[in-house]
Amino acid sequence: MSNSDGGRNVVGWAARDQTGILSPYSFTIRKTGAEDVAMKVLYCGVDHTDLHQIRNEIHVANYPLVPGHEIVGEVIELGSDVRKFKVGQIVGVGGIIGSCGSCSCCQSNREQYCSNRILTYNGVYKDGKPTQGGFSSAMVVHHKFVVSIPEKLQPEQAAPLLCAGVTAYSPLRQLRGAGEGLRGGILGLGGVGHVGVKIAKAMGHHVTVISSSDRKRREALDALGADAFLVSSDDEKMAEAAESLDYILDTVPAVHSLELYLSLLKVDGKLILVGVAPKPLQLETTAVILGRKSITGSLIGSVEETEELLEFWGEKGLTSMIEVVKMEYVNKAMERIEGNDVRYRFVLDVAGSNLH
Repeated sequence: MSNSDGGRNVVGWAARDQTGILSPYSFTIRKTGAEDVAMKVLYCGVDHTDLHQIRNEIHVANYPLVPGHEIVGEVIELGSDVRKFKVGQIVGVGGIIGSCGSCSCCQSNREQYCSNRILTYNGVYKDGKPTQGGFSSAMVVHHKFVVSIPEKLQPEQAAPLLCAGVTAYSPLRQLRGAGEGLRGGILGLGGVGHVGVKIAKAMGHHVTVISSSDRKRREALDALGADAFLVSSDDEKMAEAAESLDYILDTVPAVHSLELYLSLLKVDGKLILVGVAPKPLQLETTAVILGRKSITGSLIGSVEETEELLEFWGEKGLTSMIEVVKMEYVNKAMERIEGNDVRYRFVLDVAGSNLH
């Protein structure tokens, strides 16, 4: 429904304060501009970052805040200059919805590193209004930040790929030139970790899942196809695995030791941080210096990388392990995410929910 200004009235679920409790919230999104895509939201993944953000644990939350940046929807309107999409097409939107377009990062398809990137939610758009995410009935997004969902992928299956998936894919893609014989570790078996295992295996890597307990061993080895499973509290096994890995993809979104895992890397090994911890991490510098090891980070992925991943995922016949829930369950879902009680990603059936 449109209002008198040409904008669109929508309903979402928003947090109002640091408790992070979500409840129905009515707001207005801009009218569809010449370069915009208007979409009805069908599904939206639930990220651990959403939990941190609605509680004001990372960045500064601008309430009311509608989270969600793993968004799959159906195109309902196109701007006059948009040629890439058509009405009725299934499309996706990830972690950012704007950038400057002119800096070196934007010009080299690394727009997620643009210093003026605009976050899908809890950001400020070019019109000065706060951005709101995919826990809502509809969105309007500039076409450059919209991707096509291949027909071979189910919409709910595609949702986690738009943040969790590309967060794992982007740094693993950078390792391709090192050959298929890489030995990698995936630290943390949550939303990002579980797709990271599948992507690394599909790239031909030998994959070790590293976890704080033995609880997910069978799932990691049998359901996800990992080659090995390592419990970080098992001192003997950790010692045996010392200097055995070329890289570790660290997906843990909480404060944790770094030295413990750096010991697993070979000389010149990389620890790649992709999990957003709400407090600073610390380490002894010798843990890096003595093995010429490096600690690096990676932020989601570019639009180009997201499109690549969607095709790669379909070509390899991969599937996400998800639990589809209605919007009215979202607060319980957040509690379960905090308790590490999800296998391995919640996806909200937004279109099938009573948002009011």
